Amino acid sequence: MRPITRNFVIGLIIVIVLLLVLGALPSYLGSGDPYYVTATPVEKNGPAVNGSVLSEQRFPYATAAIEQGRSEPYRTGRFGFKESFTHTPFDEFAAFRQRNAQATTDSVAFVAYNGTRYRVTITRERS
Repeated sequence: MRPITRNFVIGLIIVIVLLLVLGALPSYLGSGDPYYVTATPVEKNGPAVNGSVLSEQRFPYATAAIEQGRSEPYRTGRFGFKESFTHTPFDEFAAFRQRNAQATTDSVAFVAYNGTRYRVTITRERS
């Protein structure tokens, strides 16, 4: 193998490894107080996001909250680095607003799932 080709292949491998690290590393970084998505059943009628079409892969925080009452914690990263590379509960609420803007506010979304209407919120627990 020629030195130029070898150097190019080594450089390409280094770039690929760095891109993989940038994709995986942010999910392990986290600082600050945790955010949780909580879901509580409500009796009030009104507009709601259709929860039966929400997948666990696309909406892991909201589906966990509906099934268990509260999701796993989400911690923000420093300097906004983590949020650029990972899925956040805030992304899910943005998707809720796109699906049904009348069923959401800045911090609350109403989701209908299996005949029950849930009030889904993002809460921050202070340490």
